[in-house]
Amino acid sequence: MWFKNLTLYRFNKPFSTDTEALETALADFTFSPCSSQDISKFGFSNALGKKGQALVHSAENRHLICVTKEEKILPGQVIKEALDEKVALIEDQESRKVTKKEKDTMKEEITMTLLPRAFSRRSQTHALIMPELEMILVDSSSATKAEELLALLRKALGSLPVVPLHFTTPVETTLTEWLRNGASPQPFEMQDEAELKSDSDEGGIVRFKQQVLQEDEVLAHLATGKQVHKLSLHFAKSIAFLLQSDASVKRLKFSEEFRAATDDVGTEDPLAKLDADFALMGGELVAFINAMKQALGPIEENI
Repeated sequence: MWFKNLTLYRFNKPFSTDTEALETALADFTFSPCSSQDISKFGFSNALGKKGQALVHSAENRHLICVTKEEKILPGQVIKEALDEKVALIEDQESRKVTKKEKDTMKEEITMTLLPRAFSRRSQTHALIMPELEMILVDSSSATKAEELLALLRKALGSLPVVPLHFTTPVETTLTEWLRNGASPQPFEMQDEAELKSDSDEGGIVRFKQQVLQEDEVLAHLATGKQVHKLSLHFAKSIAFLLQSDASVKRLKFSEEFRAATDDVGTEDPLAKLDADFALMGGELVAFINAMKQALGPIEENI
């Protein structure tokens, strides 16, 4: 339930699909497990996991969705060894070289033969559609996984006019100024971790952890032209996170004190607890994103 990363996208046009219509649209692309001959399967699953019964969980016009991906684990080395053995046998028996086209065909055949015996791995990615922010928040540290989710959502809805969130002033420029000035705008507070990177290929990267960032050792790197590409921050005592130069948020962590606000909910109904957590998280993320826009803005519209 609690998001751990944020890859951020904004709508170019208002999102007006309601919960019922969204549920119907996603239903045509629900997840089903791999069959014996499938390499991977990808589809929408219950937003609240095993305790939920709907593909979309909505509260206060915020929509939580989830995709599940199952992949067969078939190590390339296993396929290579089987292929090498088969090629060697043919070349020995027929006294000729096996062509690349033949090898490609054999590789496909070997893969299909091994698939039924392969282990499978499942992963899930959640996203939060937030019309009030005109944004989609994907709980993933991987842009590739986020784009994969959006591609399926676009397919289900027919169109999805979203672009990555960018700011007119590069995020690294803003973070560098915060570090140089020794302070970030409220309600953000700098912590003890940063990554500084030079624009030149020869300049290199320096990383600081558990370090007082206002010390001369750190600031000296700014004087050589390095910029801050990652910076650890706190938001309003409720969220710890690492902000990156592409405006993505990693290692998002809601404080125990903040999460405790719903401890008395759902002692007899786990679904009620999930719903309360979702409402609590959604409300705080709205405040967080709005503050982030204020601190880093204006937003780059011409994308």
